Amino acid sequence: MKITSTSCICPVLVCLCFVQRCYGTTHHGSIRGTRNQTKHIEGETEVHHRPKRGWVWNQFFVLEEHMGPDPQYVGKLHSNSDKGDGSVKYILTGEGAGTIFIIDDTTGDIHSTKSLDREQKTHYVLHAQAIDRRTNKPLEPESEFIIKVQDINDNAPKFTDGPYIVTVPEMSDMGTSVLQVTATDADDPTYGNSARVVYSILQGQPYFSVDPKTGVIRTALHNMDREAREHYSVVIQAKDMAGQVGGLSGSTTVNITLTDVNDNPPRFPQKHYQLYVPESAQVGSAVGKIKANDADTGSNADMTYSIINGDGVGIFSISTDKETREGILSLKKPLNYEKKKSYTLNIEGANTHLDFRFSHLGPFKDATMLKIIVGDVDEPPLFSMPSYVMEVYENAKIGTVVGTVLAQDPDSANSLVRYFIDYNAEDDRFFNIDANTGTIKTTKVLDREETPWYNITVAASENDNPSLLSHVTVGIRVLDVNDNPPELAREYDIVVCENSKPGQVIHTISATDKDDFANGPRFNFFLDEHLSINPNFTLKDNEAAAAPSPSGFVHAREMGACGPAMPKPSCPRLV
Repeated sequence: MKITSTSCICPVLVCLCFVQRCYGTTHHGSIRGTRNQTKHIEGETEVHHRPKRGWVWNQFFVLEEHMGPDPQYVGKLHSNSDKGDGSVKYILTGEGAGTIFIIDDTTGDIHSTKSLDREQKTHYVLHAQAIDRRTNKPLEPESEFIIKVQDINDNAPKFTDGPYIVTVPEMSDMGTSVLQVTATDADDPTYGNSARVVYSILQGQPYFSVDPKTGVIRTALHNMDREAREHYSVVIQAKDMAGQVGGLSGSTTVNITLTDVNDNPPRFPQKHYQLYVPESAQVGSAVGKIKANDADTGSNADMTYSIINGDGVGIFSISTDKETREGILSLKKPLNYEKKKSYTLNIEGANTHLDFRFSHLGPFKDATMLKIIVGDVDEPPLFSMPSYVMEVYENAKIGTVVGTVLAQDPDSANSLVRYFIDYNAEDDRFFNIDANTGTIKTTKVLDREETPWYNITVAASENDNPSLLSHVTVGIRVLDVNDNPPELAREYDIVVCENSKPGQVIHTISATDKDDFANGPRFNFFLDEHLSINPNFTLKDNEAAAAPSPSGFVHAREMGACGPAMPKPSCPRLV
């Protein structure tokens, strides 16, 4: 309440004097005043003075939310000048005067005509004045006073931030803090217990508790296991009036989820597994999967697989699929049913992210035995060599044996094998093969000088399953025979100078042979005996010439010998 220099306030009785200055208390007590005021102060003598005129009113509170049929009485204004004859008129101005608050201008009684809400407006500032009805002159100075709206418990506590969603790790210690909730009460916290809130738990026991004063929610049990129960719906109540009967309450829901920790080791559902892998499986391919289960989630369930022992360690490998957490078994070397029909592997799955707080629940790994059965597959015939090289002489008779290929069924059935040559449509066929024995023969006379080498493809299939084929390359070299005479390298047109000396080399001639080296050079040069010999020339082998380039020298016997009539050339350089 605002106190001016000419006013004083008391919760029950407030006196306002013209000259005096006083201070109100919450009860009637001593009033310190001026020389015109009677004092009642302990230890001092009582002094009597003639009182001056003054204001008197005895109440300045109004209860909020008044719902009665009549206006609510607020208080009374009274002046010392009022003798009760109606000559004094009381006037009320200020906030709500005439609308919310009305005054009986004769008696000075103030009433509230409307239901007030303290949470909207806590007090009203008004002004009072007393005037003489006859002269309309003020009998008292205008004075300001306050009407306070007194609180009642008309607001329940509210959780403004709910509902809540929160997490706490599983296996937490009892008493671990989860969340602090706060409820607000719009009532007056300075008056009574209307806004004094106490928290309690309506739903969620015995798993969680709440501090009644602070609203802190804590775990109430040891070792709460996410794998047993993950989600909890906890209902917290806030009640005003310090929780007493008749207090108003509000509630909120706290949805609590236990987050995962690595407290579960991986486990294979079975201790023995069996896997079938055909012998035709390709090296590097995935041939099977195996999986250990882990009740944890996220990284706490990550694991790696390894082959710890077994007779298939060098034949198989295992890797981990990070998405599915499966062990992927792959083939490292070819399988052969006829050599080994089964393998045994011991496989281990182990967590990669360990939490040493829970090491006593381990070990965080598990092992199982995997037996791999190798499946027999009908395989195509297998040739005795990866490729063949054969030889045959040219000009050999048709039907000459070139060579033989051999293929066998690698399966235990050992089926009979048939052979054939895999020709392209445009191939000229010089060979055939015996379907039963694999013997290759010529079908045409071969000419080494035309084709010195042939490459053919031989296929083999089983009688019982002709669709299974194997192929092998056969290279056939045609061997040379001396079936081609030597030929002069070119036609020679020799010019001899007329002054050539006897014995002088006038030209060198050379020859070629289509046969290979063994049946070609060296050559012997001589003049054809069946032709007339010109006595002016001789032909002699050049024995010093290199074998691949044999040659002969033509010599002049007599000077003055000339060849065919031609323009006179320059003489060749003597050799």
